[in-house]
Amino acid sequence: MLKDSKAFSGFSVDDTEKAKTFYSDVLGLDVSDVPDMQGLLRLNITGGASILIYTKPNHSPATFTILNFPVVDIEKTVDELSARGVKFIIYNEENFKTNEKGIFLGGGPKIAWFKDPAGNFLSVLETDR
Repeated sequence: MLKDSKAFSGFSVDDTEKAKTFYSDVLGLDVSDVPDMQGLLRLNITGGASILIYTKPNHSPATFTILNFPVVDIEKTVDELSARGVKFIIYNEENFKTNEKGIFLGGGPKIAWFKDPAGNFLSVLETDR
């Protein structure tokens, strides 16, 4: 029934102007306004996918990672994003620790989490592509 539907994902923020600045200027992504729909943004992701960003007055940040960005060199990416003001989350739990930059090295891909201005979790993770 939905096999041929071009599905897309979306998430809420509390302020689309802050989100637009963060996603375009800080992360360097292609962000556009949705024509004729004030307050909606389209995050245009490499590969043709798009993600809808919308303002929700009673926004509650996601408690899980909503976007993962694969990168070839996580150390370099974390350093560059940190220089742009991104604050990576440092975990120091008994069974879950990151290094001083916020990079998890405990098995699986190297990954580092950070939040957007609305408090949603994002990550960069190292891949071989």
